Amino acid sequence: MGELKKGSKKLLNAWAFYDWANSVYTLTIASSIFPIFYSALFLGQTEKTVVAFGMVFKSTALITYVTAFTFLVVAFTSPILSGIADYVGNKKNFMKFFCYVGGAGCIGLYWFSIDNIHISLLFYFMGLIGYWGSLVFYNSYLPDIAYPEQQDSISAKGFSMGYIGSVILLLINLAMVMKPDWFGFDISISKSLMETGTEAQIADALQKAKDSASFEAMKISFITVGLWWILFSQYTFYVLPKGVSKGHKVTKDVVFNGLKELKQVWAQLKQNLRLKRYLAAFFVFSMAVQTIMLVAVYFGEEEIAWGGSDAKTQGLIVSN
Repeated sequence: MGELKKGSKKLLNAWAFYDWANSVYTLTIASSIFPIFYSALFLGQTEKTVVAFGMVFKSTALITYVTAFTFLVVAFTSPILSGIADYVGNKKNFMKFFCYVGGAGCIGLYWFSIDNIHISLLFYFMGLIGYWGSLVFYNSYLPDIAYPEQQDSISAKGFSMGYIGSVILLLINLAMVMKPDWFGFDISISKSLMETGTEAQIADALQKAKDSASFEAMKISFITVGLWWILFSQYTFYVLPKGVSKGHKVTKDVVFNGLKELKQVWAQLKQNLRLKRYLAAFFVFSMAVQTIMLVAVYFGEEEIAWGGSDAKTQGLIVSN
């Protein structure tokens, strides 16, 4: 397929479609099902601690530290990688790389366990850095493919498609978790218990079987997120231009071009007090929102007395 002209409808729609592909990560992994799954790993523990990296962590603290570390990695590497991509002209390859790393990380969460906590946290790290890393290059495409008067509308369309796509998959995943028997998960109990057990024993066994099936459904949902992300992104990758090939090699100077540009922007920013104040305020606002989005479910799971596993799952899902 020939390269489409800047501003063409097909090119803009293909760019916006990546939101449909990757937004399932934030809704299912970051803020809905994974926090509930992670909490379920510590059922029966009174202290809810885990040993990792030679230290003992509270369960929620560990996942928060890994999340914060990932954001630091993205913050420090983004200027370097974006500078290389702009100079060499292959930003699509970088976007693909992070997309596939993120998708593979989501799929890998199927094997997340306390017994293999380090490889499990690596999968979590891969999903998070893949999502935010790909967004760096995704957003950098906008000035290349859209004229200034088109950018607001197509960006809003991307957000809309992201919400629609993520909600569709989340509803499917939630149905799997809440009604696992509808999707073929086994919630049966032994015939002998059905014949000889008391009503309370049977009810308890059925609840345990359903909880086990729901837990397995959560793990399957991570695979669906990874596959959804990777498969639906292919249309975006097919249509988006690779970038303007400049035939440059990656040298030491190129690696630090992005940081040099940041330094120049910072120097200019010092002269614009209004913009400087706006960016500082936006940083505080954005960090507050992102923190709430990422850790609110862990807080709600720990601090609210839901009254049962089903009530907890429903309450956390509805509150999200």
